[in-house]
Amino acid sequence: MSNVTTVGIDLAKNVFSLHGVDANGAVVLRKTVSRARLMEVVAQQPACLIGVEACSGAHEWARRFQALGHTVKLMAPRFVAPYRKNGKNDGNDAEAICEAVSRPSMRFVPVKTLEQQAVLCLHRVRQGFIEERTATINRLRGLLAEFGFVLPQKATEVRRRATDWLEQLPTHAAGAIRDLREHLRVLDARVKEYERSIEAHAREHASTKFVQQRLGIGPMTASAIVASVGDVREFKNGRQFSAWLGLVPRQHSTGGKQRLGHITGRGDPYLRTLLVMGARSVLQRASSQTDPLSRWALAVRVRRGYHRACIAVAAKNARVVWAMLNQHACT
Repeated sequence: MSNVTTVGIDLAKNVFSLHGVDANGAVVLRKTVSRARLMEVVAQQPACLIGVEACSGAHEWARRFQALGHTVKLMAPRFVAPYRKNGKNDGNDAEAICEAVSRPSMRFVPVKTLEQQAVLCLHRVRQGFIEERTATINRLRGLLAEFGFVLPQKATEVRRRATDWLEQLPTHAAGAIRDLREHLRVLDARVKEYERSIEAHAREHASTKFVQQRLGIGPMTASAIVASVGDVREFKNGRQFSAWLGLVPRQHSTGGKQRLGHITGRGDPYLRTLLVMGARSVLQRASSQTDPLSRWALAVRVRRGYHRACIAVAAKNARVVWAMLNQHACT
């Protein structure tokens, strides 16, 4: 197998398919191996280009393959699908990955380090607690409404008034409401604990501190971007970074006429949400500020409306963050 130059690996839980070609594109490797033997088989190959779909466990496998001297490229599954021939199976998927990774115009996903994935764990668990907290608040409102006690949708009002009618409820219902209110208090404490951990990391990390100089980028957003992106030089320019986040308009242009629609919504929805929330804070304070971003945001709001202005500010911040990280990486 000394003439293998490119390998596509279809990752799975227990069974992995490999497809390798030489410099002329001839197939020289087609194999299915178990999880226990994957590293052994990859170690037997000469240093080559390995393509992998960005899925669960892909970053860990990429780091292991890189340690063996291979060049590893991760790709979004939607970019690989057009290269698959015939029906979908593991062998055809590996062949499609091998073909896609060799395309010069292919876009790749940066391989994350252990530290980046550890920080993202904080973000993911915090977000999970927030979603569970929202579900608990809705459950409280729904159960109380069954007995004729309607609470406002505002979360602070639910926290304050959820136990006001315990004496008027049946015993079992009162106990359930009391337990939910206590669970809500625990979730609030957990969310604050994770926020403190993320903010502490943001204060210690040089790139994260540098990014926070931008208006509308707080420690939560800066930490998530730096942990998700890794080497920002993987992106050619700020617009490509903004497109990776799904903040550019979807195009349906033909015949020389440009037709732009809603944003694509591609990429990580968590990062996009954080940037849009930061943009909303910029717009809320823009009328009392005199900085260039605030003045520009107000002008866009007058021309295009509030929601489009939020997306515009988020996209501009994404491009500026790319420039800041690129400058920081070069120094």
